[in-house]
Parts: sequence; C-alpha cells; structure tokens
Amino acid sequence: MAVGDSQEMSAILRFYEGRAPDDRGRYLAEIQQWPDERLESVHDFIQWMFPLRERSGANPGAPTLDQKTIDEFRARPELQDNLRASFCRMLRFYGLELEEDVRRGANFEERAGNWLSPWNHNHLRITRILKSLRILGLEKEASLFFNCLAQIYATHRDRISTGTFQYWRKA
Repeated sequence: MAVGDSQEMSAILRFYEGRAPDDRGRYLAEIQQWPDERLESVHDFIQWMFPLRERSGANPGAPTLDQKTIDEFRARPELQDNLRASFCRMLRFYGLELEEDVRRGANFEERAGNWLSPWNHNHLRITRILKSLRILGLEKEASLFFNCLAQIYATHRDRISTGTFQYWRKA
C-alpha cells in the first residue's frame, strides 16, 4: 500500500474513531486500558496510537499520515480528545501527569525505572509522541511534555543522552 493511499488514511481515522481495530485486531480504547507491563512489552501499538508521516522501521505495516488525515484530526474535536486520551495514558506509563502542565506524578520514581535509562527504546517512543502530537494539532500538549522532559533531562543527564534530548527538541 502506498503512503497516502486512501485506504491507509482511513485506517488511522477508523482506528481513532473506534470503528476499526489496528492490524492486530486491537481497538484504541482497549490499548488505552492496557496495564503498564503490556505497554512496555508490546512494541507494535505505538505507531497506531501516534502515527507519523513516515513509515516506521519497527512496524512497517502500520499506516502513515497524509495531509487529509492530518486535516481531519485538526478539525474534529472527538479525534483530538481520543489523541489526548492516548497521550495521557502514555504519560501515566512514564509516571507523568497532565494538569495545567505536564509534571512528575506520585509514581514517577517507580515508573522512571522503566524508561529513564541510557538508550532505552521508550526514548524513541517519546520522540514519536512529540512529533505526532504536533502534527495532529496538540501543539500545546507537545510543548508541555517537552518542557517536562527538559526538566527531567536537566537532573538526569546520565540517563538521557544529549542526542536523544536533541531529537526531542527537534520533534
């Protein structure tokens, strides 16, 4: 299927509308309810929850965004709400929370042990989340997330590489 193909575009929309599963038969609401252990051990959901324009090397079968899909996300509050719910779920996974800003949650230290280590695959997930939020219209949430990550980086430079932080900044 070519990037930008109308079937591919509609797959993301249908998934985010809750009308269709991903390529593994999982619905968005189901994934959002997964326990943290499953979010950590399964590696092919993040490309559906936070789609990008470019194809994923880790999950090349996942659909990609085209301009029509991006426009739909930006225009439809229910899609924005579902994306925000996905974002909040991943924040909880990382031990963070969204209130007025993104900040460390009560379980940050416990959850940080899962992702706050050099070269952790969750650093790539975070880059994807930041990019997807910006592309799909949640720029404010992406900025709040980055600001929180910058504070974490300032106190944990031994656990987050400078290169990783630069990817987050560019996202």
